[in-house]
Amino acid sequence: MIQSMTGFGKGIAELPNKKIIVEIKSLNSKQLDLSTRIPPLYKEKEMEIRSEIARRLERGKVDLTIRTESIGGDMPSQLNVKALQSYYEQINNAAATLGINTPTDWFQILFRLPDTLQTETPELTDEETVALDEALKTAKDQLVAFRTQEGRCLQNIFTQKITNIAALLKEVETYEQERIEKIKGRIVEGLSKIKEIDYDKNRLEQEMIYYIEKLDINEEKHRLDNHLRYFMETMETGHGQGKKLGFIAQEMGREINTLGSKANHAEMQRIVVRMKDELEQIKEQVLNVM
Repeated sequence: MIQSMTGFGKGIAELPNKKIIVEIKSLNSKQLDLSTRIPPLYKEKEMEIRSEIARRLERGKVDLTIRTESIGGDMPSQLNVKALQSYYEQINNAAATLGINTPTDWFQILFRLPDTLQTETPELTDEETVALDEALKTAKDQLVAFRTQEGRCLQNIFTQKITNIAALLKEVETYEQERIEKIKGRIVEGLSKIKEIDYDKNRLEQEMIYYIEKLDINEEKHRLDNHLRYFMETMETGHGQGKKLGFIAQEMGREINTLGSKANHAEMQRIVVRMKDELEQIKEQVLNVM
């Protein structure tokens, strides 16, 4: 079963004093292109997180965001009331001594002074590490499930398009004999217009056989049919088939182009154009396959 590279996953873990929120978004890309936004507290785990995401997601342009929200009354910063009171008294005393007015906006002045806010440096606890891992796992699982669902839709599209191309290839066979007869007819008609020239009919027959063999499309039909079967088999086996499917689609395009160049028949040319249209839709969507 194929997977899309497009996906989204979100995981939330709650602790007594905070909530950890993990979001992972993924779009198509030739390789893994991972960008992260991680709070400073979790930076020590960044390499481990990157390694795990690379192992699980393999390809795609991936954006990882981890953020926290405080719960309850515990705040990371506290007012240093003693320092504020001391600064307030000193400024009042200085204003009285110098004979100048006291500030009108005390808070703006006081909070510019050092040590008026006491900020605790948090440490990553084992409990928080476990919660972070759980949120990450939930987000990754959701993203993989999203990719699988999108991949199922893509596989249905590919199956329909491959079936359409196979049906069009069958239509080509109905015009093959008619095409050969028309080519023979045009050659004979051309020769009939130059009666004064004597030519070797045996040699003419050899040349006609050589010319018709050059326009033979049996090999192209056979190879295209094999590519169609291989495309379907590849979708059902393994994982990470995107690059392989893209290569098979290119080979299908070569055979269809050769069919068109050898056709020499209006109806067959129309069929080839319809094949190309179906194939282009496959090529557009195969870029999204992991």
